[in-house]
Amino acid sequence: MKSDADAPERWVDEHGSALYRYALLRLRDPHKAEEMVQETFLAALQARERFSGESSLRTWLTGILRHKILDLFRREARTLALDDVPEAQQGDVGLIAESFTAAGRWSATLGDWGDPQQALEQGQFWAVLQTCLDRLPERLARLFVLREIMETESEEICQDLAITPTNLWTMLYRARMGLRQCLDRNWVGKARG
Repeated sequence: MKSDADAPERWVDEHGSALYRYALLRLRDPHKAEEMVQETFLAALQARERFSGESSLRTWLTGILRHKILDLFRREARTLALDDVPEAQQGDVGLIAESFTAAGRWSATLGDWGDPQQALEQGQFWAVLQTCLDRLPERLARLFVLREIMETESEEICQDLAITPTNLWTMLYRARMGLRQCLDRNWVGKARG
């Protein structure tokens, strides 16, 4: 019996949509996502003899895609200066002031998030998260995706993007605060209303 790896003519039909969604969530650019998926299929076709079958074909393809995306981020980081993010971005002070009390506790009460498992299964969360990521500055969104979604180690991110750990954590803090505020307005807040 032939394995899926022996039938590359079916790869696009069977795995293309899932790989494209994976790439689009991380890249936020349809053209780049398509390009990375195409490069993934090409690399997989060239390396299919090395597919051992210890994992599913989709897992293997997703692993290749993940590395292609990381390579793209590294290439783009060489041409983008991530250190030019101003120390105090517009709105940072106001966001901090409205989010915390003088005692350092959250001032906003979180609404009823509903059944997170159900929302996740319905894809609602990912759609809102993508919208919120699109609203962040591209640099902050990219770092958030690398660290929190792709689970890249902080040391690797700092080395690949030539930034300091302090700069990384500052930008991640800003990204998280922006996402928290956006999710509260567009997902949590809507669950309450």
